[in-house]
Amino acid sequence: MNKFLRILAFVFAALFLYAAVVQYNDPDAIKWYAIYGTAALASLLFGFGKLRLMWAVILAVFYLGLTFYTWPEKFEGVTIGEGDIVNIERGREALGLLISGIMMVLYALGSRKGQTL
Repeated sequence: MNKFLRILAFVFAALFLYAAVVQYNDPDAIKWYAIYGTAALASLLFGFGKLRLMWAVILAVFYLGLTFYTWPEKFEGVTIGEGDIVNIERGREALGLLISGIMMVLYALGSRKGQTL
């Protein structure tokens, strides 16, 4: 496993934990605690070399699928005041899911060495 990718996994574990913590005032905070908490756990597991390829692939499909499901009909950026607040919020959520999905794809690629599904 690439040492850079392992270090990156630990950095993203901290970032995903932070993303979960700042959801405390969100109306659907529990959902986002689970989403970002799972990404943080997967990052830690990958960093310690314990994330199985199968789980990395399942999580990648889950996060990327949720990204497309959440993506707003009209993306208006992420800055409040530059468009409809609902579109902006959905755009932010979708981008967070996209980042999570990309990381899971990287973990799957990093985990594939010597493993099968």
